Amino acid sequence: MKKLILLVGGVLICAMTFAQTPTGILTIFSEDGHKFYLILNGQRQNDKPETNIRVEGLTQQYYSGKVIFEDKTLGEISKNIQIATGGESTLSDVTYKIKAGKDGKQVLRFYSANPINADVPPVRPEGVTVYNSGVPTPVSTTVTQTTITETTGTNANVNVNGMGINVNVNMPENGTVVQQTTTTTTTTTSSSSASTIAPTPTTPASCGGYPMAPGDYQSAKSTIEQASFEDSKLSTAKEIAAANCLYAAQVAEICKLFGFENTKLTFAKYAYKRCIDPQNYFKVNNVFDFDASKTELSSFIRH
Repeated sequence: MKKLILLVGGVLICAMTFAQTPTGILTIFSEDGHKFYLILNGQRQNDKPETNIRVEGLTQQYYSGKVIFEDKTLGEISKNIQIATGGESTLSDVTYKIKAGKDGKQVLRFYSANPINADVPPVRPEGVTVYNSGVPTPVSTTVTQTTITETTGTNANVNVNGMGINVNVNMPENGTVVQQTTTTTTTTTSSSSASTIAPTPTTPASCGGYPMAPGDYQSAKSTIEQASFEDSKLSTAKEIAAANCLYAAQVAEICKLFGFENTKLTFAKYAYKRCIDPQNYFKVNNVFDFDASKTELSSFIRH
């Protein structure tokens, strides 16, 4: 009977691995490409300075954060970072960005938050280095063989966190049965290790991988449209593209705000390295009236 109890206990442990508490995710990127270290609650998260890092496995709603730049002249940023959303109770996938403030000093600002679906693996942006914080490293798959020397059948019902588990042990006539149980857990990295999601070959390296929020894009587009002269529209559009990543379709829409073919082509070339989906840059060709402009843009992209 003792061996049967051990078997049921093993099933309980297996079941509890599926009842893990959801964890939060924090992504921080530098808008100007400054490399930095991230400190959360006094613990350094990255072993080397990065411009864009993602920390998974966060279990707290708030963290005391500090950003230390590789370039010492930029100083440091200290800020309380909120991981929880939805009434300050739900851990989320949050993003903060480092940018220059009005006084020229680097500041850390909230950028976006998305709910975490426990049933769907999180989508990791390209070009970001991923670190894991606070999640223990589980063991790999193991096989346990248990010999039970009972002479009667036994049925055990176990309930873990609302999940019912039924264990049936049927004994043969000779009184011995071999029960083989396989337990599988997911292997994760420790907080001192990291993996980099490399960008695809078609992704321009100068784009951090975070598109403009829809509201910000509409405001930017309106600002360009209100400029009085073509040169002013172009300079404003370049300033916006320099500080943000754009979709190819957004680049095309901005090009349509210009009145001259040459201005459209100038901006299309400038914005290419700020495009988050360069594989779709063919959409920009539709804004040109002349085939020569399309050919020149294609040549520019190839080289």
